[in-house]
Amino acid sequence: MTDISSHSSHGVEGSGGLMLTEHGYTLDFDFQPLGSGTQTITFRIVGPDGQPVNEFTPTHEKELHLIAIRRDMTGFQHVHPIMDQSGTWTIDLELTSGPWRIFTDFHPTGHDGPMTLSIEASVSGEYIPQPLPGIGQSVEVGDYTVTLEGRLLPGEASELTFSVARNGQPVTDLQPYLGAFGHLVALRVEDLAYLHVHPEGEPGDGTTQPGPEVSFMAIAPSAGLYRLHLDFQHEGAIITAQFTARATGTVAEGLAAEAGTRPGKPGEESHGNHGSHHHA
Repeated sequence: MTDISSHSSHGVEGSGGLMLTEHGYTLDFDFQPLGSGTQTITFRIVGPDGQPVNEFTPTHEKELHLIAIRRDMTGFQHVHPIMDQSGTWTIDLELTSGPWRIFTDFHPTGHDGPMTLSIEASVSGEYIPQPLPGIGQSVEVGDYTVTLEGRLLPGEASELTFSVARNGQPVTDLQPYLGAFGHLVALRVEDLAYLHVHPEGEPGDGTTQPGPEVSFMAIAPSAGLYRLHLDFQHEGAIITAQFTARATGTVAEGLAAEAGTRPGKPGEESHGNHGSHHHA
């Protein structure tokens, strides 16, 4: 079980999701030696009474969302573990050598809202950090091109809109995924702080269309670089488009700052990749 004293984390100002314990709830992680490849992990959410919680209010159609990512922002996985009657959750993750952070996003029934708890995990072997992809307004994932418009602002809510095209044509038949036409996870590069991001509207409510645009409201806790992971479903497949963005203004301004050029000058396009997905 988790040793809170050795594994709890305290991030910089405005951090989110970096705590092992919050509001009386604790992420109780079963630690075992982790190696590269498929690894089975188990854990519990322990409540204020010291007992595993086994009643959760679904958010985005699931009782618990688990996000795993390596410290260099590679290996992103968004999965949904299975809970047994004792309150123990189980899931397989695809891991590579190095330091990881594992987030659990959930809403205990009876608590006043959802919360995010996380823990660090180390995977044995040589760790070779990969460079962070540059800031870009568009990424390519196979046949798909996803373009980001909007401002990621420190300390206040802002709208981010993603436009999806395939082979140059707008995609207008996105399929619902986790109660929306897309799901967005945003993490701060500095310390992997987790941002709560909410989709604009729900399929069938008359306010959203199945593409090509998907919009979200996001709050960046501070200025700095962030990694955005957009999941969407099309023709039965879950696609992940990943962006690097700076929370100081528009993406175009961020590109200009990185390149040392004036705002509005086109920057180099970065290339996304498929995240690892498992569905349970």
